[in-house]
Amino acid sequence: MIRDFPDAVQPLFAFLRRPRWMQPAGLAAPGSWGLWRAATLAYLAGLVVIAGLLHLWQQAMGLPAPEAFGKVPPALLFPLVGLVAPIAEEIVFRGWLTGRPRALALLGGFVLAAAALWAVRDGAVHPLALAALLAGVLGGAAGWLTLRRRSTPAWLKRAFPVLFWVSAVIFALFHLGNYPRITPALVPMVLPQLWAGMVFGYLRMRIGVPAAMLAHALGNTAALALAFAMG
Repeated sequence: MIRDFPDAVQPLFAFLRRPRWMQPAGLAAPGSWGLWRAATLAYLAGLVVIAGLLHLWQQAMGLPAPEAFGKVPPALLFPLVGLVAPIAEEIVFRGWLTGRPRALALLGGFVLAAAALWAVRDGAVHPLALAALLAGVLGGAAGWLTLRRRSTPAWLKRAFPVLFWVSAVIFALFHLGNYPRITPALVPMVLPQLWAGMVFGYLRMRIGVPAAMLAHALGNTAALALAFAMG
């Protein structure tokens, strides 16, 4: 298996060199699990290399450690980090990458509902926030159901390479929120998330969202286990 690894990951690096829109094959398609194993192994191997380099950078620059795990009660760490976060983040950052109208409608509803919840985070429920929450939930669900037969517009297929990289970069920068303060020197610290966004984006387009969720869950669980072992 190790001897065949370079050939197995060749499709991943070919895709990253030139991202292109494609119809996901699904996990049940022949060869999908082989592609998933190869890409996930490349993802984990890349994380090890990047983490080693960033450890040196963190020490040299005196950067703080991320506080993501410390914000979650210990009993909920594995369920939230290993299951809930991968599902939610894949839906938000890559579920829409195929450009299908139903997926874009669902994303829009999710963003509107999330904004409404953020607006009432202090506990005071404003009627407009409640209306936005309902509009987001109902609108996203309605769009998902009514637009299910609509295919991806041609212009979105042409724009896919840009959308792919925008998704990966935003996913990485989103994780700067794991740190107690944000400085320019911290930007390289989200290179693991950038690499993850690239691989997960490939899995999403080659196989489907469930494949990206599985790789994401495995990576988060491995990182959490390592943090516990080192702590």
